[in-house]
Amino acid sequence: MSDIILPGNPPIPLILRRSGQARRISLRVSQLDGRVTLTLPRRVSEREALRFAEEKQGWIRRHLASRGEDVLVGPGTVVPIGGEPHEIIQGAGRRVVIADGRAEVPGDPARAGLRLAAHLRAIARDRLSEASDNYAALLGRPYSAITLRDTRSRWGSCTSEGRLMYSWRLILAPPEVLDYVVAHEVAHLAEMNHSAAFWDGVRRIYGDYEAPRRWLRQNGNALHRYRFVT
Repeated sequence: MSDIILPGNPPIPLILRRSGQARRISLRVSQLDGRVTLTLPRRVSEREALRFAEEKQGWIRRHLASRGEDVLVGPGTVVPIGGEPHEIIQGAGRRVVIADGRAEVPGDPARAGLRLAAHLRAIARDRLSEASDNYAALLGRPYSAITLRDTRSRWGSCTSEGRLMYSWRLILAPPEVLDYVVAHEVAHLAEMNHSAAFWDGVRRIYGDYEAPRRWLRQNGNALHRYRFVT
């Protein structure tokens, strides 16, 4: 892969990816991180790729604008926690305190995002572990381990060995959305697929999952806009 710049205001970095499978130039704008990727057949030149991107410049900029800017988390920033907006303010003492629509973060303001992220990860671990225990008991299948990551491609996963993985950013979403993701992954302990039997299992242990599933599809990408470290 290599990078080139699409001129304009502002200039747009383009990631060039060559593929032996590609038969024509294709363009993708990630709603997660705003990266613009051009996939090229092996014999297409960079000049031709840039010309293609220039022709599609309006489309690229519209998609980037619809995504919105990344949010660098720090004092004064409003961040969703449990689906509710919380303003980050300078805190006293030693502990992060989240209450009444505020997240009080003590210490160096320049490290407020990093410290809040660590606190949220701890809360997420407790909340996800509790939900996993509850849904595994309802399903009647044990899991072997839980791992938290900051994944961009998926909100959770379940291996054939019973290892559950979740994105800690689920703590930013409404509680019912976090619960749905946990129920979804726990249901894979019984069905390692997305068959009708799998969805019946999700419904049996969670209930009607359509609303939280729809929320995640419509709003999940926005949770990745919050940058807790520079």
